[in-house]
Amino acid sequence: MSTLFTPLQIKGIRLKNRIVVSPMCQYSSQDGFANDWHLVHLGSRAVGGAALIILEATGVSPEGRITPHDLGIWKDEHLPELKRIVNFLEANGSVPGIQLSHAGRKASHRSPWQGGTALHPGEEGAWTTVAPSAIPFQEGGITPVELDEAGIQKVISDFRDAAVRALEAGFKVAEIHGAHGYLLHQFYSPLSNHRTDAYGGSFENRIRLLLEVVDSVKEVWPADYPLFVRISATDWVEDGWTEEDSVKLARILKEKGIDVIDTSTGGNVPKVRIPIAPGYQVRFAEKIKKETGIMTGAVGLITTPKEAEIIVSCGQADLILLAREFLRDPYFPLRAAKALGDDIEWPVQYQRARN
Repeated sequence: MSTLFTPLQIKGIRLKNRIVVSPMCQYSSQDGFANDWHLVHLGSRAVGGAALIILEATGVSPEGRITPHDLGIWKDEHLPELKRIVNFLEANGSVPGIQLSHAGRKASHRSPWQGGTALHPGEEGAWTTVAPSAIPFQEGGITPVELDEAGIQKVISDFRDAAVRALEAGFKVAEIHGAHGYLLHQFYSPLSNHRTDAYGGSFENRIRLLLEVVDSVKEVWPADYPLFVRISATDWVEDGWTEEDSVKLARILKEKGIDVIDTSTGGNVPKVRIPIAPGYQVRFAEKIKKETGIMTGAVGLITTPKEAEIIVSCGQADLILLAREFLRDPYFPLRAAKALGDDIEWPVQYQRARN
């Protein structure tokens, strides 16, 4: 059997293979509620054989959403529809996971097909955005409000409360979103954090909020359920966050009991030159894994079964997280198994199409 289809045990949860549906925003919610679109979108990937399906960036608070149409988990009323999705994923052999997120200064934007631009104060659906420092995401953009101590404590509490709800909904994996220029990334990157208090300045101060969020989630998250953190391993900008910083952070997160570093890059500043190519982010996952011993997930233009197999078989990462490829092909794992010569179980309803 290929390494890609070898099961992986993470604490008390067994993944049947190494293929993960990466969180992908659908911008299809009203007031944070999941609906039939989410059920079909996510459910088809479970039918397609993914071991772990992580729901999109899910707002821990209304102001933490990227757009007014993001999924949310800030109130108990969100849970019934989320439970419906969780039940379907598990019934079809996938482990349900959720990404807990706060967009910070990148919140209050239009959906991509509406232009993706910031909603200005006073526009319908707009709200006040927050950040570590009053620095717009881009020149001429909306200036966020610098979080004070009470605001920081609310963020920590919101992540904790969201984790409680995620557990009640039945999720078995939680991922804290600390990447792509969203709030926790904004705090640890020197490009967006110009604070002079205990949450700014030194490396130790800039990572403080992320660590406090981790601690708050761990207070309520079961010890035998996996906890992931997604980071941007580099800002791709001089004087920004670096891969060496990421290794240092990963060591600390490992000591705190984090199980997997979901290793992405960029997103904190616009118009950055990124050397995009197949598997262009894998080297960061490999570096973190080899230098710290923590499990990592590789993401970024991984599109073929052979590429995925090489990454895990060579020990560059433990998991393969696919996004766009899963949009193109919800049944990627079934196709990959055939390409790699593995005999895996298909849904009984699809058995007649195996050959």
